[in-house]
Amino acid sequence: MHGMKDKLRFRYCFLLMLITLGLDSVCAQARATEGAEQFAELGDFKLRNGGVIQEFRLGYRTLGKLNAARSNAVLWPTWLGGKTEDLLKFLGAGNVVDTTKYFVILVDAIGNGISSSPSNSKKQALMKFPVFGIRDMVEAEHQLLTEVLHVSHVRAVMGISMGGMQTFEWIVAYPEFMDLAIPMFGSPQSTSWDKLLWTTEIDAIELDPAWNNGNPTGQLTRGFAVSEAIGEMNLTSPAYRVAHTAPKEFDGYVAGLRKSNMGDGGLAWDEIRQRQAIISFDTPGEFGVATLADAARKVRAKVLVIVSPQDHMVNPIPAQQFAAALSAPILTLDSACGHISLDCISAGPTVAKFLAEPSSVHSETLHDAKK
Repeated sequence: MHGMKDKLRFRYCFLLMLITLGLDSVCAQARATEGAEQFAELGDFKLRNGGVIQEFRLGYRTLGKLNAARSNAVLWPTWLGGKTEDLLKFLGAGNVVDTTKYFVILVDAIGNGISSSPSNSKKQALMKFPVFGIRDMVEAEHQLLTEVLHVSHVRAVMGISMGGMQTFEWIVAYPEFMDLAIPMFGSPQSTSWDKLLWTTEIDAIELDPAWNNGNPTGQLTRGFAVSEAIGEMNLTSPAYRVAHTAPKEFDGYVAGLRKSNMGDGGLAWDEIRQRQAIISFDTPGEFGVATLADAARKVRAKVLVIVSPQDHMVNPIPAQQFAAALSAPILTLDSACGHISLDCISAGPTVAKFLAEPSSVHSETLHDAKK
């Protein structure tokens, strides 16, 4: 009898050990794959203009865990040309978003070279890839959340630059979908300055001798590099460039800039389509209303708008006007870093406060200690 009990006890302990080892293995695998690139295969994706992206796939990453109440999801789409890999530096304990508290969903926006894009489409390569808009990015993300990840509500939507534009579109298109929104250096409407910048960059690409109406006769050796140089001029402020590049260093700086942007690798076509989406971006027009204030009336989320007065890439005025219409707080990062002021002034503590308790955050200006 005792022998039988001992055998049963041994088998039980052995089974428990196997289960424990299995769970440890699953947990270790989950830890290893957290933040890894994944893809949602969404079939033929119909665009708002009637076009279709064939065999559409959307890249995304998830970090952290969805809580039992499914109330801690944060959606963060990419900026123009940006990849979800670029956003990882903003995540983690004590960072802009703490992944020990929130389930963060990073999404590669349409046309960024990871999700379906002119550069990677098998059936619609290069300029055969259809024109899309910011709203199409939002619709793709909504489909990912609801149909693939089965998330029907998020704590917050947030994004930088073109990601901020998507955030503005999200809160008007799906006002009940989120509690909070944090558009950073984005805009609800492209200004004439924005349109001039993006149009000039596209023109620079298309003036390349090898462009040939989008069917290149060789590598784009000049146009893409000039386009990126124009972007570099506007990414920060004149004061930033003066402080960071002495006149005697200029030739080396320009040579390095051109070298790094000589090989297009399909990026030119991707960035043309994403820039076209920004040029056409107009939230009031999208929803058939006359003004930003009219569009703001549709919003139900609490919003924190982050801008820089020295932003030469995305004019901050529409974002400021939208915030005023909502009586929403504005976090102003006053830095010569301009459009990349998040790299020069930490907004992490303010964002963390807003995510936890939005009523505790009020409008304020943070100054760059280095300026």
